[in-house]
Amino acid sequence: MSDQFSLFDDELQPVELEAPPEGAVLKRPEPPPVAAPVFLTPEEKVALLEELRQPALSCVRCDLSRTRTNVVFGEGNAAAPLVFVGEGPGENEDATGRPFVGRAGKLLDDVLRRNGMTRNHVYICNTVKCRAADMVSGRWNNRPPTPVEIAACNSWLEQQLGIIKPLVIVCLGSPAANTLIHKGFRITAQRGRWFTHSPYAPFTMAVFHPAYILRLQGPSYDAALDTLIEDIGNARKKVIEVKRQLKEAAAVAPPPRNLFD
Repeated sequence: MSDQFSLFDDELQPVELEAPPEGAVLKRPEPPPVAAPVFLTPEEKVALLEELRQPALSCVRCDLSRTRTNVVFGEGNAAAPLVFVGEGPGENEDATGRPFVGRAGKLLDDVLRRNGMTRNHVYICNTVKCRAADMVSGRWNNRPPTPVEIAACNSWLEQQLGIIKPLVIVCLGSPAANTLIHKGFRITAQRGRWFTHSPYAPFTMAVFHPAYILRLQGPSYDAALDTLIEDIGNARKKVIEVKRQLKEAAAVAPPPRNLFD
């Protein structure tokens, strides 16, 4: 676990944390069935996520349960300060039960490596845990999950984030941002910005989805990939900034008063 935390303790100059936008309304999620105390050890987080995963594997809250091969719950470091959230699993993920293992996943792995990280340093999951697909001409084709399917699965995601308690969440693509940041999210205009009103993490950002980048060619592909690399690098830097400020705040906090002096 020490290697994971060292990635987010680089010697960077501290910066002032951004304040929430004026007039922003902070929304509080309802308490999850698997309640997570404020402070949990990495081992406790692993145990709680496993406790949550077991009922998720047999979930039948929506019709996606009828066509899935595997529930794709999520994977990575349960104590990670940085969490990536995508829209939902595709064909490869449905077959393996693991998130982001197709071509888009390989590109995400490469971008993580370029920023000095691997999957062992972060946590990866999706807004829905089952593949959304329709049978067309004898073949299952991916489709966006419906609002009903997203709503049915939202409790699993909320509980995951409530256990992990990340400092930074990165939404991979606009569908995840629509769920975790705000409706009608415009990825081209709003990617790379920090949002501070989420109840799930102090800072949330959306980036291009790796699958979108793979559909581009030539200079457009290169530019979008460079943007993704830079945005994820900024996410790592934001974790470092927040952790440093938390340490500095703890260092100057007055000691607890002894009631018996």
